[in-house]
Amino acid sequence: MMEAMVQRVISLIEAGSYPAITGLMILESALIPIPSEVIMPFAGFLVSRGKLNLALVILSGTFGNLIGSLIAYLLGLRITWSPIKRLPLIRREALRAECFMAKHGDISVFLGRIMPGVRTFISLPAGLSRMNLLKFSAYTLAGSIPWNLFMTYLGMILEERWKIISFYLDPLALIVFLIILIYLFLWRDEM
Repeated sequence: MMEAMVQRVISLIEAGSYPAITGLMILESALIPIPSEVIMPFAGFLVSRGKLNLALVILSGTFGNLIGSLIAYLLGLRITWSPIKRLPLIRREALRAECFMAKHGDISVFLGRIMPGVRTFISLPAGLSRMNLLKFSAYTLAGSIPWNLFMTYLGMILEERWKIISFYLDPLALIVFLIILIYLFLWRDEM
């Protein structure tokens, strides 16, 4: 199934170039599991072949990250207004997320953008905690640019072996996610 998704992403980027990169990165940042670890390296591969421009690839990916992140952020805001937040379990978790984001929100959004796995989901707690929209947008951009540049550059230097990136980053994303879960479990009383 993953191979089919990778092939679909590749064909979309080849056919649609910059708008396809933006659209796929919007989906990735809006909580749809389309890995940027495939999107940006393949775009980098096309840059190395002279088919795309590096600056426009980074701009397209970063713009997509911002739009998709704003969608997830607004979803988080919407949850705070919803009656669903009154449910005890959701209320407790939402309060924990709000406390965590109040203490560590700025750096969490920035660092979350450059961490595999976390980068897709960090916008939701930012919205839940009602993080300042301008700060959220600034930290999202600041973290998305280096991620997109790094992933694109990897695709450029690895050229036809760019699929290796997703093979190694998938386990890394799982490890980072598990570390965050352990951290939250062990230090949940401090939040």
